[in-house]
Amino acid sequence: MSEPTRSTRLILGLAIGLVAATALAVLFGESAFNAAQWGQAFADPASGPAEVLWQVRAPRVATALMVGAALGLSGAVMQGLLRNPLADPGVLGVSALAALGAALAIVVGAAAVPGAVETAALVGAGLAGGLLVLFSARVRSPEALILFGVAVSSFAGAATALIFNLSPSPIATAEVMSWLLGSVQNRSWIDVAWVTPAVLVAGGLSALAAPGLKMLSLGEETARTSGLPMARLRLLALLAAALATGAAVAVAGVIGFVGLAAPHLVRTAVRGDPGRLLLPSALAGGLMLVVADLLARLTPTDQELKLGVFTALVGAPLFALIAWRAAREWRL
Repeated sequence: MSEPTRSTRLILGLAIGLVAATALAVLFGESAFNAAQWGQAFADPASGPAEVLWQVRAPRVATALMVGAALGLSGAVMQGLLRNPLADPGVLGVSALAALGAALAIVVGAAAVPGAVETAALVGAGLAGGLLVLFSARVRSPEALILFGVAVSSFAGAATALIFNLSPSPIATAEVMSWLLGSVQNRSWIDVAWVTPAVLVAGGLSALAAPGLKMLSLGEETARTSGLPMARLRLLALLAAALATGAAVAVAGVIGFVGLAAPHLVRTAVRGDPGRLLLPSALAGGLMLVVADLLARLTPTDQELKLGVFTALVGAPLFALIAWRAAREWRL
């Protein structure tokens, strides 16, 4: 089977799976409906069951889908740009600075203003992206960029810890902690409107950067002599990753492992081509997070599991399995 055919079949399969998972996530939840309530949900938009389905569950599922797609796309871009299969949206400090911006907004009381926390998170992500662009313009080594990102992430993490330490209100501290754990609970269509345009723009930027990512997979020297505007393509890749990650963190907090695992789940089907990895990774990320959120809702606990906690609990063993299988292939 040719590689384009494999890629097309993969995208089609992921899209079908995503539609099915989305439908299940909207239809099922903690509240079970009887036959009469199902009829009301689809026949009477003003009824209680319809409110649950279309104003509570549906925007939550749509937010999970778009956040997962953003993280999967960002992870694929990062791994292609840095030529490192262990790169993820948090490796360059974008997630950490976005989280710091949101934490600051919550602590100063701006959470009462609609969109203030989301804007602060996007500003933090934009700041991180700007720093990375300035650094990459002077230093092209992916190893140096990773080290710079680790430094940015460490500083942002320390600053967030300082916020906890100096927070004047235990209520604000609890709000920051709850937000940092990651969740799409109680999200509305406004949150979907926040994240969707950013993901679409990031997708367009990453598509423009795809030729450069493919050339980088052949080596730095080959990329340098290819005739492609590599500096511009690197810039587009960084902007795409920063925008997608910032939008995801802005509406859902910090959610780990999706951006790291999603590209690995589909990499074999595209033979490791970074350009053709982008769309499947976004679809796989959306599918992972929709399923994870549904399982988190259906898990019988007194208090609903935070999505970031659930993805870490499930994602760590999953990624260990992926790493074990990859190690076996390398030995062979």
